[in-house]
Amino acid sequence: MPLLELAGVDARYGPVRALDGVSLTVDDGEVVAVLGANGAGKTTTLRAISGTVRRGGRVELDGRPLRRSPESVAKLGVAHVPEGRGTFAELTVDENLRLGAYTRRGDLAEDYERVRALFPVLARRRAQQAGTLSGGEQQMLALARALMQRPRLLLLDEPSLGLAPIVVAEIFGVVHKLNADEGLAVLLVEQNARIALDVATRAYVLEVGRVAVEGTSDELKANESVRRSYLGY
Repeated sequence: MPLLELAGVDARYGPVRALDGVSLTVDDGEVVAVLGANGAGKTTTLRAISGTVRRGGRVELDGRPLRRSPESVAKLGVAHVPEGRGTFAELTVDENLRLGAYTRRGDLAEDYERVRALFPVLARRRAQQAGTLSGGEQQMLALARALMQRPRLLLLDEPSLGLAPIVVAEIFGVVHKLNADEGLAVLLVEQNARIALDVATRAYVLEVGRVAVEGTSDELKANESVRRSYLGY
């Protein structure tokens, strides 16, 4: 049984259908990428899972239906890092991290140390307002805040957007480490298909709200249509 399963998922924004029968799976401890052009439905797929958009079809975690409520989804161990980071600009780094653990109780000292070890810059910026951080630091904070939730599944939306290559490499290095060392499952939406296919074991390509191609990362790298459209060779 997969950790996450979507079957025939539809979603609309008013009269516009954003997803049309999307089906995909993520196994426990697996990294899966969702690729596609702008408007293909990648972000909406993550929103359908986290309950931030109205949807039809079946969405299950461990074989149990996920309710269409962001809070209930978060309590079940699904953390969503949205496109654009979504940090609270007026709050400090530490206050943002504390909000990431709102579904949990007990001593969080170990969790603070864990994310500060993964992102040392956040330890140095702990009292700084999030809105004054650089774009790369804000992306690190968004990811660290999600990790404070101790998720089983991480939904990661366009983490490389607008960032310098060296920062992108650092962030994806942390994602790889979390998956390899802790078995964290990740569903990754990413425009940079090269880096996505390097970190993921499998991938789905969406076109106008539907799954057009799916396969292992190696299969998609060898697919001529995928190469020309997303890898540039």
